[in-house]
Amino acid sequence: MHLIIPESYEPKLSVKETQKAIRYIRETFQDEFGDQLNLSRLSAPMFVDKATGLNDNLNGVEKPVSFTMADMGDAQIEIVHSLAKWKRVALKRYGFDLHEGLYTNMNAIRKDEDLDNYHSAYVDQWDWEKVITREERTLDTLKQTVRTIFKVIKHMEHEVWYKFPQAVHHLPDEIHFITTQELEDRYPKFTPKERENAITKELGCVFLMKIGGELKSGKRHDGRAPDYDDWELNGDILFWYEPLNQAMEISSMGIRVDADSLRKQLKLADAEDRLTLPYHQMVLNEEVPFTIGGGIGQSRLCMLLLGKAHVGEVQASLWPQEMIDKCEAANIHLL
Repeated sequence: MHLIIPESYEPKLSVKETQKAIRYIRETFQDEFGDQLNLSRLSAPMFVDKATGLNDNLNGVEKPVSFTMADMGDAQIEIVHSLAKWKRVALKRYGFDLHEGLYTNMNAIRKDEDLDNYHSAYVDQWDWEKVITREERTLDTLKQTVRTIFKVIKHMEHEVWYKFPQAVHHLPDEIHFITTQELEDRYPKFTPKERENAITKELGCVFLMKIGGELKSGKRHDGRAPDYDDWELNGDILFWYEPLNQAMEISSMGIRVDADSLRKQLKLADAEDRLTLPYHQMVLNEEVPFTIGGGIGQSRLCMLLLGKAHVGEVQASLWPQEMIDKCEAANIHLL
């Protein structure tokens, strides 16, 4: 358990007022976000059949919550870690056209998560996916989409200010772009987390690109599943978060793998056995569209916009009693 206690923390909203603000942010953001990216809302599963290969493997070490169902025989059912792969299949299944997309409320359980101010075992995010062409699988497409998402987040800051002026946390006016290799070159003696903190403190907000592959040092900046993002065309949106004096990740996103990048990344990850799974076969045979997509943390966004010290102030989850007691003593009221 890792916990940061801000000095002299005073929440600007009561628990009841915070609940009103959460509802306003969630409802307003998803409508504007959907409009700006031409996305339609879809319902999505909370669990999938392991045999489909649709679940997100994250860093490859986290184990999903799993169970069996009375009418499903011996099928192993898994609570999703995210909907990164499911969305791409859904775009094909529901007949989405070029430059159309979907978003959904994704709820997941990540039981192996290390709990802290940002991380909970309960994950709630807007998962989204959009159809693009093969020719649009470029950094320009990725950056343009990132700028649109940043613009919507900035607009939400102004919207929240109108409703809750005493509570809004002000954000930088610009997002900057840097690769993981450029970051390692810039801070060669820092850990990946220290690099993220240093660059976001300097620039305010960055999109950190090309996550998953090895750097010149032979190490990875961070882990990424090898079978949804193209590691050359992905990244994280990071804000410098003054209340906790560190970076906050709001979104992980990227252009999705094609057949070539899927084969390459599965080989690097020593996971070529996945190539026989139904989802992976669809990618190899180009039976699913080329897409860009990602996730935007709902509780993280509420936390960011309201200047909260702990994600537990904006979502109901389970926490160690020691964390609950320390937070309560510091005026941090966990739901």
